[in-house]
Amino acid sequence: MAEVKSPYILRIMKDKKSYHRPVSAALSKKFFQEGYRLAFLTKKKVKPWDEIFELWFFAASGGNVRAQFYLGTCYDNGYGITKDIAEAFNWYLKAARKGKMEAQFNIGYFYDKGELVRKNFKKAVRWYSLAAKQGDTEAQRDLGYCYFYGKGVKMNQAKAILWYKKAAAKKDDKALYNLGLCYEYGDGTRQSNRWAKYYYLLASKLGHDQAKLRMKNL
Repeated sequence: MAEVKSPYILRIMKDKKSYHRPVSAALSKKFFQEGYRLAFLTKKKVKPWDEIFELWFFAASGGNVRAQFYLGTCYDNGYGITKDIAEAFNWYLKAARKGKMEAQFNIGYFYDKGELVRKNFKKAVRWYSLAAKQGDTEAQRDLGYCYFYGKGVKMNQAKAILWYKKAAAKKDDKALYNLGLCYEYGDGTRQSNRWAKYYYLLASKLGHDQAKLRMKNL
């Protein structure tokens, strides 16, 4: 890595030789927390992303799983570093393998959409399932979609509804809309215009435009 510039790191790691040594778990946690504070807990509109990136890089290199995920987001979005999707994937994967829920969803999404890696719906389902079981809303919804259409898993529309409902319970507009479709057409459940309208209404209140249109047609 280039010369360290973060005042926080320089203050703690006074011995320049220590920059090339493995960062301890305790120090990794400190670096992560300082980066998190600068990114999310200050009122400054312009965030010091160069310093945040550096803090999270050291923390992630020391094995801090939260830092590994957030470092992935930096590479993913070009925060404090040139955007690099391959590096984003690598850091997400490190965090995902350690059980980081959001990272597991992101890896599933890469395989689902064929971004950077070759499309592999089975791998997408595997990672979505891990994240969904931990409560990730987007993973629950997208896992439901996989079950509904049989993408990477045997088609099971009843199971799709189960996962849609978990995401819908947390006000995910797309999951609510999908439930409306299921009830409107009787896919995986008994057909019911009343329940279709109910879910379309909830989705429309969250800004889902297609849900508003379907309500008018019922």
